[in-house]
Amino acid sequence: MNIWEVILAFLVVVLILVSLLSNVLVLICFLYSADIRKQVPGLFILNLTFCNLLMTVLNMPLTLAGIIHKNQPGGDQICHVAAFLETFLTTNSMLSMAALSIDRWIAVVFPLSYHSKMRYKDAALILSYTWLHSVSFPIVAASLSWVGFHHLYASCTLYNKRPEDRTQFVIFTGFFHTLSFILSLIVLCFTYLKVLKVARFHCKRIDVITMQTLVLLVDIHPSVRERCLEEQRRRRQRATKKISTFIGTFVLCFAPYVITRLVELSVDNIESHWGVISKCLAYSKAVSDPFVYSLLRHQYKKTWKDIINKILKRSSINSSSAGKESPRSCQQLNVVSKADRHLACTSSAAFITTSVVKMAASCVFLFI
Repeated sequence: MNIWEVILAFLVVVLILVSLLSNVLVLICFLYSADIRKQVPGLFILNLTFCNLLMTVLNMPLTLAGIIHKNQPGGDQICHVAAFLETFLTTNSMLSMAALSIDRWIAVVFPLSYHSKMRYKDAALILSYTWLHSVSFPIVAASLSWVGFHHLYASCTLYNKRPEDRTQFVIFTGFFHTLSFILSLIVLCFTYLKVLKVARFHCKRIDVITMQTLVLLVDIHPSVRERCLEEQRRRRQRATKKISTFIGTFVLCFAPYVITRLVELSVDNIESHWGVISKCLAYSKAVSDPFVYSLLRHQYKKTWKDIINKILKRSSINSSSAGKESPRSCQQLNVVSKADRHLACTSSAAFITTSVVKMAASCVFLFI
């Protein structure tokens, strides 16, 4: 093994370990929290997590063996089954992300009718379609013997060994990536850009109310004013960062592999190391999905805090920390004079009114 092969093998090992750990954590949160199980998007996240786990346990180790031995791991039957699962799981993962984007689009753009438009029955129908869509392509490929070990990617995947089937395989590959990667990307872009449009609209409304309040409260304490302006700046960037992460990780992980598969149909001298790298990028989506869609969200963080507190036999609500908040706020109020404290109380009433509007608009960000 040369240095490149050692690096790639080490990269696959890291992907296996991190993907296995992070996806198992998502499953533990799902099983522990009744609130997460009640939510309709939980079905899509559960389906995505199972796809990532199966890919991690079944396909990544075979790719690692292919990199090390530079040959097909196991017999033909094992490789054909692995290629079937790789095609099915990759497509299912892409469509699950598209389903999650549709769910969030409905939740943000149609919040009042969300519970009538996205029920468990509707989510089950969407998942049924994703499974039917995902399994149709590997069935066709397996029936035509277009699965096997591909040396360019050091893995069991779609592969045509017969030159006489080249034209049919090119057409099949084009349809496959169009109806999996490109279709999912179009859905992601359409839905999340609609969500971003609504989020920016609510941000503008909140900014107008905040600025009007700050203008009216001329004698407001500078620290309060600065906190309001800082929160205003963070709010403008929050939705954009999240949506850029959803679409960016999808493109960054899958696009190099899909482009390589399409270029490979007409170019024969593609560097083998690049083929494996593009495959590793596709595998890395199984690593990023738990963090992008689950573990970094507030509800999952709260669930893990409860689990850790339960393990350590501590209460999830720390009464001592609640008791420290009031003295701290009193110290801040003592900075100003007695007359200023009276003005601060009057100002807080105006901010309570403003916060009601902010809380209503913040529902947009909870669904992103």
